[in-house]
Amino acid sequence: MTDLRSDVLRVEPVEGEAMLEQWRYVHNLIVPPAALTLDEVRARAERYRLENAYAGDVLVGCTTVRPPAAGGEEAVATVIARVLPPYRRRGYGAALYDRALALAREFGAEAVETCVLAANEDGLRFALARGFAETERYTLDGESDVWVDLRLAG
Repeated sequence: MTDLRSDVLRVEPVEGEAMLEQWRYVHNLIVPPAALTLDEVRARAERYRLENAYAGDVLVGCTTVRPPAAGGEEAVATVIARVLPPYRRRGYGAALYDRALALAREFGAEAVETCVLAANEDGLRFALARGFAETERYTLDGESDVWVDLRLAG
């Protein structure tokens, strides 16, 4: 395997079918209980900012930023950074998170939240280490997977 740490991380907005499929691949691998079809990803791309991350030419992760639906104190954005398991602990997640957080602020977010599959221990540790605090644990109707909502403190 190539040592990607020396490669510059490149993050690009998702455009076109190939990039939609790459974003979908990362999302579905990291959160299989919420696997999406390509049509569902297309719909998300219309509402949210989706980006793919590459180390050199290798896909290493993706992000989602859901802009605030309301203004003022209710201006809450959701940021989600996903890094494929072989590329974790190389600083990619931190770079993706920082970029997504900055974008959420550009969209006018007064508060920032994230959602993590409870089984994704790496993801929970990552969010907690960046100042997120758990606000709720739940399962979706008819499902058994536990989800964790977190809000950035301060």
